[in-house]
Amino acid sequence: MSRIAYVSGQYLPHRQAAVHIEDRGYQYSDGVYEVIAVMGGHLVDEVPHLARLARSLGELRIAPPIGDAALRIVMREVVRRNGVDTGIVYLQITRGVAPREHGFPTKPTDPVLVVTARRSRPPDPSLGRDGIAVITIPDIRWQRCDIKSVALLPNVLGKQQAREARAYEAWQVDREDHVTEGTSTNAWIVTESGEVVTRAADNAILNGVTRGAILDIIRREGLRFVERAFTVAEARSAREAFLTSTTADLLPVVRIDGENVADGKPGPLSQKLRAAYFVHATAAP
Repeated sequence: MSRIAYVSGQYLPHRQAAVHIEDRGYQYSDGVYEVIAVMGGHLVDEVPHLARLARSLGELRIAPPIGDAALRIVMREVVRRNGVDTGIVYLQITRGVAPREHGFPTKPTDPVLVVTARRSRPPDPSLGRDGIAVITIPDIRWQRCDIKSVALLPNVLGKQQAREARAYEAWQVDREDHVTEGTSTNAWIVTESGEVVTRAADNAILNGVTRGAILDIIRREGLRFVERAFTVAEARSAREAFLTSTTADLLPVVRIDGENVADGKPGPLSQKLRAAYFVHATAAP
């Protein structure tokens, strides 16, 4: 089956799908995106993903190209045409095509919507069973990380740095030595007293949809948690650590910068939350 993409009103063979060379997303990263997991043929946490998309568009003052109802139809059609039972849907909206000039176009432009879907395997089971390693790097990003924009060059460089260090992820660290988030994940620790800690959703991080789902599970289970910044030293001395994202779900962190977290094995609370998240993600909408 050949892949199919949707580009501003047309379903096209993936290899033929394209946008204009003066699209502002291509020239300025003037656009936003979302990645939604597909499990059992359904879109996981579709409503909060679309709510975050609307917020990102509003912050950049980009008009939605189509309404939510129509967008949901498009996403499901792309999933169907690509035969995706387990995988992801990627959607991107840019300000549109205009002569190259830094300020917003003086003439109205039509936002460009691209939707693709692809099949993928769930994360390697060994990652959840054995845990993963992360490194820490300076956070060099801009001050509006709460917007899910397509401007991801610092994240790309950080992810590559992690790969070269044979780590799964890089946790970014601000000037106060506080962990902000990973290059494509949110960061969490469990303190010695059993309190779950993750940074509050301020401008320094993206408010992950999986992050929100885990917080809902924590509340429902009556666990103790707090949203606050934590230092690299706190993370290294924590009882447990883990990360979350749409594509990684929840993975235990067992090494930070080459040093074991606790005994270097996934902790019981991380495993409990991971299992609860899978129940949430695979439940029929």
